[in-house]
Formats: sequence, structure tokens, C-alpha cells
Amino acid sequence: MAGKQAKILSAQAARDLMLFAETTRHPDRNRVVVLLSLKAGLRAAEIAKLTWDMIETAEGQIGTVIELRDAAAKKRHGRRIPLQSDLRNALIAWRLKSQGEGPVIRSERGGAMTPLSVVVWFNRAFRATGLDGCSSHSGRRTFITRAARLVHKAGGSLRDVQLAGHASIQTTQRYIDGDSDVQRRLISLI
Repeated sequence: MAGKQAKILSAQAARDLMLFAETTRHPDRNRVVVLLSLKAGLRAAEIAKLTWDMIETAEGQIGTVIELRDAAAKKRHGRRIPLQSDLRNALIAWRLKSQGEGPVIRSERGGAMTPLSVVVWFNRAFRATGLDGCSSHSGRRTFITRAARLVHKAGGSLRDVQLAGHASIQTTQRYIDGDSDVQRRLISLI
């Protein structure tokens, strides 16, 4: 897949990925893995490095934002990402079944999953669901594209989509997949 961007997931493909996670040996953990990608736009390495204290309040409850620290983020550019409700609920459920401290995503052996392990998990999931051309970055691209398409409804701009962690707006723009139907409607209005 060198030189190609990861594919954007349709709503059905995202549901298929969630259904796959439900059929695995660790459905609660894997649901969180998928949602961290699709609903928070985290990279595989950020998913692997996420710790409970980055999502907990001072009282130890699951908060409303991910405080992604510099040490966990690419190029040491930490950021705050609001927690989407499905992701927050999945984190609450997962914490009840997991140790609730240290890394959020643990391997079967108990330690943190490595970034490579997260990438491999996504590759297996996409292969199992028949989604060709997808990678661990597909959820991130899907998140950024959906955010860009919906940001006007929240009263924001493309600058607000930079919560994905890009220093440059041009980098964020490269992640956004155009919609050919919208482009056709736009041209018909001209």
C-alpha cells in the first residue's frame, strides 16, 4: 500500500468492523480499539500509548475528554479530544472488566499492546471483514473526513478539525476525502 492513502470507511464498513470486534476473544477491548480510531481519530501508536489517567477525572471517573499527552502523540504534539458518547460508554464498560490503570489497551499477556500489535489487529480485522485497501489509519481518515463534513453543523471551521493533531491545516486537508455526489451537486449550482 506504499504511496496510497488508507481508504475511508463507509457507515456499513464501520458497522462491519464493530461486528467483527464483537466476535473476537476480547470484544470489550477491541470495541474500544475500533472506537478510538473511528470516534477520536487516534493513530495506532496513540491507541497503544493511551493510559487511563489520560481519560479520567481527578475523582477517577471517565471524563469527557482525552488528554493525549505529548509522550503518547506523534511528534510529541499532545492534544485534547472530546469523548464521543459511544466511545465514552465503551471505555466505562471496558474499565469495569479491565485493571483500570496503566494502559487502556492491554495485550493478552497483560502489558500494553505495542503500536505494531494494534496495526496487526486492524489488518486482521479488515482481512476478516473483506475490506480491501484499509489499514489502521482508515479509522483516522474516516474520523477526519466525517468531522470536516459535519463541522459547519457545529458552527466551526476546518481549523476545528485540527483536533486530529496536525500542526498544519494542509496536512489535515490531505486526509479529507471528497464526496463525488456533493461535487456534482455543487457544480450543478454554478
